[in-house]
Amino acid sequence: MDEDQGTHNTLMGAALDEANCALEKHEVPIGAVVVSSGGEILGRGHNLRETTGDPTAHAEIYALRAAGEAQGDWRLEGCDLYVTVEPCPMCAGAAVNARVQRIIFGVRDPKAGAIVSLMSVTSDVRLNHQVEVIEGVRGDECASILQEFFRRLRTGR
Repeated sequence: MDEDQGTHNTLMGAALDEANCALEKHEVPIGAVVVSSGGEILGRGHNLRETTGDPTAHAEIYALRAAGEAQGDWRLEGCDLYVTVEPCPMCAGAAVNARVQRIIFGVRDPKAGAIVSLMSVTSDVRLNHQVEVIEGVRGDECASILQEFFRRLRTGR
């Protein structure tokens, strides 16, 4: 395993920790962290839509807000966003607007993914910023936590 992959695995582990926080709250288990160019986690987030009743309470939004607050600037240039599931149009757009350097995600979202599945918000040259994308980091684990959540939801356990 090369150094980058090891770093990606470790930081995706932090996003998975956030997904587990969501799971404990009976939220869709998606987690995110924003990491500085120096490797410091600046912001963390997990889904809280059910808890808050807020349709924008996505993991990525919380992580981006916390990172902006930590830096004292909405521009997150040089930062990476790690997220367990491919971001939706709102979250992909927020990452573009925040000038995030890269999005690293675990598993595609065929129903709402706005990076590779349904559209390509992060690579649209008509926008003022494009975001590098790495997918599939710890994908099996990211998929597994989602599958378990939806299995429990269907069976009532």
